[in-house]
Amino acid sequence: MTLDPRDRGGPAQPLLSVSGLVKHFGGKGGLLGRGPVVRAVDGVDFAIAKGETLGVVGESGCGKSTTARLLMQINRPDAGDIVFDGEKLGTRALDLKTYRRQVQMVFQDSYASLNPRLTIEETVAFGPKAHGLSAGAALARAHDLLRRVGLEPRRFGGRYPHEVSGGQRQRVNIARALALEPRLLILDEAVSALDKSVEAQVLNLLDDLKRDFGLTYMFISHDLNVVRFMSDRVMVMYLGKIAEIGPADDILKAPRHPYTAALLASQPSTDPAARIEEAPLTGDPPNPINPPPGCRFHTRCRFAADLCRTREPGLDPVAPSHLAACHMAVEGSGHPQAPTLPMAA
Repeated sequence: MTLDPRDRGGPAQPLLSVSGLVKHFGGKGGLLGRGPVVRAVDGVDFAIAKGETLGVVGESGCGKSTTARLLMQINRPDAGDIVFDGEKLGTRALDLKTYRRQVQMVFQDSYASLNPRLTIEETVAFGPKAHGLSAGAALARAHDLLRRVGLEPRRFGGRYPHEVSGGQRQRVNIARALALEPRLLILDEAVSALDKSVEAQVLNLLDDLKRDFGLTYMFISHDLNVVRFMSDRVMVMYLGKIAEIGPADDILKAPRHPYTAALLASQPSTDPAARIEEAPLTGDPPNPINPPPGCRFHTRCRFAADLCRTREPGLDPVAPSHLAACHMAVEGSGHPQAPTLPMAA
């Protein structure tokens, strides 16, 4: 299922929709009490359909993890609305406690995200107990979930986080995230620290859990091969904004934004004879304290025209359910390389 990120209501009502999400850090200190402001997330709109996996990619510092933390309310947004299954977060119909039962997160660092003083079974049972389940029922749920993620409770339940491997710790984190029976799981680089063989096992586990529990995923990763395996749609972020979003096949086979194309071209080839003669993407992203005017990617884009340096592109349709923030991708934008044929309806 695919959605226009700005779709609201109707038969295709998304499970989660976000509009105008903003988070700036800093602004205090310095002369007159005003310091530099880091524009970590700077106006983001997207939606996730029920039962789909939205992959999120981009370079370090593009705003992927900050967006995830804003969705979890670990950091509170400066502006923007979060709507879950038709209810706006923060209203009487959807308070934070109710929301967090529906939306859970698995972090990249499997050790730092666990309490070293709690055993594995205590860790998984903690959430259900905090939400009112009896100690016995919470422990029984923890044991069921540990078995479901491939950890036998009799062998692993009484161990502490430092007594298991990184892959086993991440399975514990997945079980803990599932303990409150959420509908949406946010996976922030959840397999990036694992060995490749373990990574494959955990990805297959996540695929099975999605099917068996009817879950929806937001899957954040820098590995495009992993994103290709997991995702129904892909969202590409650059310097706090969305560069491109659409069906995974369209994004990964026929990208419409030069940044997406450069990311794909940067993947190492499995062919030993293949060699990248010239890096498709050079330099670092601009400073988020002082992003460039116009298109934020124009300082690294070989197609940049005067229009790109002066006018910020909107996130506009370039194909069915496929949007890109690039003047070059939109007919009639004024970019010298914009398409001359009508867009697909």
